[in-house]
Amino acid sequence: MSLPDYIEVPPYATLLPSAPSPKATPKTEKKAPPTLQSTTVTSSFPPTSPTSESPPTSPTSGFSPGRSVFSNVPGVLLNSALQIPAGVQLPANPKGSVSLLSTRDPLSVPITTTNFRRFISKVGPVFWIQDRVEEIVFWRKGTKFTATFMVIYAFLCYYPRLLLLLPNAVLIATLAATYPSGDDRSPDGLAPPPKANAREGSAEWLANIQGIQNLMGAFADLYDAVFPYVPHLTHSTPYTPHILTFVLILTLATLPLLPLIPLRPFFLVIGLAPFALTHPLTIHALPHLIRASAPFLRRLRARIDRIVDDDKLDDTIWTAPLREVELFENERLGGDPPSWAKSNLKQGERVAWTRGRDGWSALNGGDVRNLTFELDPGWAFVETEDWRADTEGGWSGVGADDHGWVYTNDVWLEPHVEQPDMGGVSKGATRRRRWTRRIYMTSKTV
Repeated sequence: MSLPDYIEVPPYATLLPSAPSPKATPKTEKKAPPTLQSTTVTSSFPPTSPTSESPPTSPTSGFSPGRSVFSNVPGVLLNSALQIPAGVQLPANPKGSVSLLSTRDPLSVPITTTNFRRFISKVGPVFWIQDRVEEIVFWRKGTKFTATFMVIYAFLCYYPRLLLLLPNAVLIATLAATYPSGDDRSPDGLAPPPKANAREGSAEWLANIQGIQNLMGAFADLYDAVFPYVPHLTHSTPYTPHILTFVLILTLATLPLLPLIPLRPFFLVIGLAPFALTHPLTIHALPHLIRASAPFLRRLRARIDRIVDDDKLDDTIWTAPLREVELFENERLGGDPPSWAKSNLKQGERVAWTRGRDGWSALNGGDVRNLTFELDPGWAFVETEDWRADTEGGWSGVGADDHGWVYTNDVWLEPHVEQPDMGGVSKGATRRRRWTRRIYMTSKTV
């Protein structure tokens, strides 16, 4: 198509061909619709040997719905996540300061999308190493495979100067692992070069997205598990001074013992302990050991709580006579869906809160309402303490569960620790829990 003389075309521009008219369009045969092909991700790490890549998908050669969907994941995800409000001042490097990696480039959807696509195509070796470490630590390859690395670590603890040769050992192991077999060699005796990137839409590319997805979830779970303890280290709770005092005392007490600690056996035990904890036999036996030691741990925690309570007592209360009062919380299993509640208690049986150990409120008279009742004259509750559930369960003769509950049948007999099935009442339909609090004598005359 010729252009008028008054139109100037820049030298870097390219003319687009005009669309043919409908009359000039030649007739073409109708092609069959593209066939759907599914892609199954079977590996989360790059292959050890080069594989032939499948040709790129196109409308004429068939397409994969999984690949077409996941190929748009970076753009869709980042476009929805990076909704930058107007007027928000993003952090940047001050003039004259050293450029930080986190603020090197401005926040931009195109840059983020491009880098995310590049990251997906290149992150495969990271997940390959992660899978290999997991196989070693959790004994996924068998005893011989993990035991070999344990022997190597023990030898390094015995002769730690060998750590200086660790880069050489890693390089030798890499060269030995990638040594080509006779079938993989080219006519000139060289192996084909490895693929630099995972092709977008390929099985390796989708496996990398799967690894990123699972790693993000694992990091979020780990963060949620650790974060509740962070306020204790930031002076946001009253426990921070106690933690600081304990750490300082422990540090001062450990300093004289440092020359006496044998470092090689110490690091040997520290390094092999994770392998012992992740052994299949340990994982199978650990829940039983924890269940068997639960009563001892509950008693130990109760003793520690009592020591902390005694430390908070005033001098006037410390010298006064102390007693312990108790209340019992009663609940019944019922409702649809079944749940434990005080409203499920039957008419004429024990009420929600009782003072008597036999389950009745008539002990010494008085009414009980939600951990509140009147004390005898001359007695008062310890102000620095609150009601606390008895998790030991010594009063029941069979113990209690982690929350202090003791389960019984429909007539409040046959106590046991195991919680019954929520869908039935075969093992028990009621439960009780003991609450305690200390009181002190305010005057000598009662």
